[in-house]
Amino acid sequence: LGQSAWALRECSEALRGNKDLVLRAVRGDGFALKYASCELRDDPEVVLAAVRNDGYALQYASDELRGNVEVVNAAVERHPWALQFAAKELKGDRS
Repeated sequence: LGQSAWALRECSEALRGNKDLVLRAVRGDGFALKYASCELRDDPEVVLAAVRNDGYALQYASDELRGNVEVVNAAVERHPWALQFAAKELKGDRS
């Protein structure tokens, strides 16, 4: 499972909420965050692991974590274009 987001996609809802399993998946493929439970997409440890693997995984993080400086910095270090998924306040958007 550690290498494939698609494998997590095929898992039951219960397994998508299993933190250890999801951590293994996102460490192998950050895109797997898309298929994690809502609770785990709001878990800083899980989201950091995902964005450190693939910055674009930021788009699947909870709104709260898309506003977290540490999470956004980790995502942007990996892929500068991931900034587009950050909360408005972190992009300097004053509108």
